[in-house]
Amino acid sequence: MERLGTGIGWRPEIADAVERMPGIDWVEAVAENVCPGHLPESLLRLRERGVTVVPHGVSLGLGGADRPDEDRLTALAERATALGSPLVTEHIAFVRAGGPLTASPRLEAGHLLPVPRTRDALDVLCENVRIVQAALPVPLAVENIAALISWPGEEMTEGQFLYELADRTGVRLLIDVANLHTNHVNRGEDPAEALADLPLEAIAYVHVAGGFERDGVWHDSHAHPVPRPVLDILTDLASRVSPPGVLLERDENFPEPSELEGELTAIRGALEKGREQAGGSSEESGGESVTVAAGRATKTGPDTAADTPLDTAAAVSATAPARQRLALAQTALLSALVAGTPVPEGFDRVRVGVQARALAGKRADVVAKVAPELPVILGAGYRAAFLGYAHGHPMGAGYRRDALDFAGYLLDSGLPEDPHARAGLREWWLERSGTRPRSHRPTVRLARATRRVLLRR
Repeated sequence: MERLGTGIGWRPEIADAVERMPGIDWVEAVAENVCPGHLPESLLRLRERGVTVVPHGVSLGLGGADRPDEDRLTALAERATALGSPLVTEHIAFVRAGGPLTASPRLEAGHLLPVPRTRDALDVLCENVRIVQAALPVPLAVENIAALISWPGEEMTEGQFLYELADRTGVRLLIDVANLHTNHVNRGEDPAEALADLPLEAIAYVHVAGGFERDGVWHDSHAHPVPRPVLDILTDLASRVSPPGVLLERDENFPEPSELEGELTAIRGALEKGREQAGGSSEESGGESVTVAAGRATKTGPDTAADTPLDTAAAVSATAPARQRLALAQTALLSALVAGTPVPEGFDRVRVGVQARALAGKRADVVAKVAPELPVILGAGYRAAFLGYAHGHPMGAGYRRDALDFAGYLLDSGLPEDPHARAGLREWWLERSGTRPRSHRPTVRLARATRRVLLRR
C-alpha cells in the first residue's frame, strides 16, 4: 500500500483553498458527488500536480441485508478509474432497509447507521465486501462509523468485529478516530481497547474530524474544530503503527483556510507525538505486510489464510438465513427511526428518539440544499413544515424525490396558507414533477392556464 501522507476532504465550497494549501499530499472526494464524465476542474488540476484523489462512497450500505446494488457498484468503479485512484473507500453501515427480504416498503435512512456486531451481520458484511472487491478495479477500504445507539445482544467488540472482517476478506481498514471518540462518549466504548484489538497492519488511512457534545450525546458533525480527545486517540494510534495516510474531514461550516491549515498542523503534531512515544519507529509497521492481489488488498505473512475466490452460489445459500434475520432486525429499527413505529425491544428508547430527531433534521437540511427554492418559497416556516411532514412520511427514494413528495404533501393539504406562497410552490412542483421541464413560452403558458380553467368546470 502506497504512503498517502497528509490530506484533506475535497469539497466544492473549499476547492480553491485546498488547491492553495501547502503540504497537501492527497484529497478525498465524496464519490456520489463526482461525475466521471465531468470531473471538477479543481480535481483535475490537483491530479495534474500529482495529488492523489480517493473516492469515498456513502451509499452502498455494505452492512445492510441486501447485496450491493450493481448500478451503484458500477458507478463507484467508474469514479475510481476516472480519478486514477489507488483505492476506494466505503462505510461499515446500513443506509436502507425493507424491500423484498421483508415484504415491506423500502425505507431510506439518509444516514449511516450502525451494524449489529453479531455473527449474522458479520457473515453478511463479509459476503457484501467480497462482492464489492470483485467489482472494483482497485482495493477497497471500509470505515468504522459513529453511532448514537447500540444494538442489544451484540457478540463482539468493535475491534474484534473489524479484525474478523479484515481477516476473512483481506479488506483494508479506514479508521476514523473521531468516530472512536463518538462511540466512547455515546456508547461507553474505550478507544484504546478498540485500537488494541485492530489488525493495525490492515489500516489504509485515518480520518480525523470534529463534532460537539449536547446533553451528554456527542454529535459527529464534521462542522466543528477537531477536539483534543480526538487528537489524543490519533496519537495513541500513531504510537502503535505508522498510518499510510491521515485526512482531515470538514463537510459544513467551513472556516477560513488558515484555521483548516492550523488543524492540519495539529494533526501532524499528534502523529509526531505518537511516533516519539513509539521510540521513533520506522515508517512501515512490523509483522505482516500487505500486498495487492487481483484488485484487492490481501494480507500475507505467517498464519494468513489463503485468499480464495468467492463461490457466489454457495455464499448465497449459506448467508440467506442470516440475511433474512438481519433484514427483519434492521427494518424494525429503521421503521422506528423514520416512520414512528414502536422501538424494537432492547433498544434505549431515549437514544432512538434522539437519533430519529437527528435524521429528520438532516433530511430537512439536505432537502434545503438539493431544492434551495423551497426554503425561499416557504420562508421561516420551511423547517417546521418539513419536520411535520417527515414524522409520518419516511424517505423511500432519495432526497430529490423527498423534496417533490414534501411539496406535493403540502399542496394536497392546502398549504401553505399564503396564496402567493402556495402558487409559487405549485409552480415549482409542476416544473419538476414532469418528465421534462415545462416551457416558459407565452403561448404554452396560456394553453396551460386555459386547460386548468376548463378542468375546474
